[in-house]
Order: sequence, then C-alpha cells, then structure tokens
Amino acid sequence: MSDAPISWQSIRDTMMRRIRTRVYAPGALIPNETELATEFGCARATVNRALQDLAASGFLDRKRKAGTRVMAEPRRKASMDIPLIRAEVEARGQTHSYRLLLREEATPPAAVAAQLHLKGGERLLHVQSLHLADDRPHMFEDRWIVLDTVPALTDADLSQISPNEWLLREAPYTHGTIELAAACAGDAGGHLQGDPQTPALSLLRVTWMHETAITFVTQIFAPDYRLSLDL
Repeated sequence: MSDAPISWQSIRDTMMRRIRTRVYAPGALIPNETELATEFGCARATVNRALQDLAASGFLDRKRKAGTRVMAEPRRKASMDIPLIRAEVEARGQTHSYRLLLREEATPPAAVAAQLHLKGGERLLHVQSLHLADDRPHMFEDRWIVLDTVPALTDADLSQISPNEWLLREAPYTHGTIELAAACAGDAGGHLQGDPQTPALSLLRVTWMHETAITFVTQIFAPDYRLSLDL
C-alpha cells in the first residue's frame, strides 16, 4: 500500500462524487475542514485547497463563520481562452494564411475611445486583417491598439505576423472583457466573400495590462464558423 499523502485533487473528486450522489444534498452544510482533514488523514490546507476549487467551480458556497454549504443551484462557468487564430485553424487540419489589409496611426471613433477609457493624446494603431483557412476567408479583424501600452509594436512587421499573434506573445494581458453578438457582416462581408446582410458571429474584445488598455478588437467570422467553449 502506498504511503503517499492524499492530494487535494483526490479530495476534490471525492467531495464532488458526494455532491452528485446527494450524500451532501443541495443546500446542506458539509463537515468543516478539521473534520474532513481527520477523515482523509491530511492537513487542513489540503482540504481547504479542494474546497476552494469546488467553490470556484460553483458547487460550494463558503462563508466565514457560517461554514460551507452545497449550492442549491450550482453556478457553472464557461471558460474561453483568447485563441491564437493560426493554431485554431491548424488544429482543424487546415492551412492558415493571413493578409494585412490596413495599418495606420489614427484617431479612434468615440465608441472605441470609450471602450479603452482613453483620456486623449494617446497614440493608437488601427489595423484591419483577414485570416484564411485553406485559402478561404475565416475571420475579418478590425483592431485598435494603444501604442503607449505596447510601444514595441511600432516596429513590428504586421505583414508577416498578425496582431493577434504578436500581442499574445509580446503583451500578455491581465484581464479583459468579451462580448458576442449575431449581426450582419456589413463591410466585412466583402472580405468574407458573403453578402453584407448575411448574419455572422461577431466577437468584441478589450484586453488590459492592469489598469492600462492594450487593444479593442472586433472579429467577424465566416458564416460557417462554430464557437466551442469548455464547461
């Protein structure tokens, strides 16, 4: 028999089985960390890690001095990583290519400035590009980048590397927001070889480096695109 200490992942999985089989019913108070540590023969810190993970996943409600209860209605979250478009296309067994359509320093529209919380006077780079899969349009991208946040981008050759790839490699974000919408392709429709009135998935994203905005991007995908999220 192994004498290896029990892992927090093992405790988490055991607790999850108890929740699913109603050993711990919805709304029920579960044993405290000391009791669970005794049961599993481990340190309280190990139990704490397991319970924190279940709480973060939406299965437990932890309140100081009130104990830990099973959520009556578990809140599950879908997670979405910012994809490297090239890798996403290649993962589907297709060949990725990229075209730079526009690169200019410009003053952003008021709506973009508001999204980026600009104060005025910042340098912004406006880039439009097209990603292809097997030489067919995959996604049209309209992006505004705050050069004050990422000045090294000024010298980057965006005809050879897309802003999506450059920023993911060189300017890791700390947080951001994503908005999904179904809308007409509009001006992007011509680049996507479709009717401007054709419905398309539109993704709007803002990323930040702590309190400083990095980029605001609108990505409009070809009509046959399918978005997948992990639950």
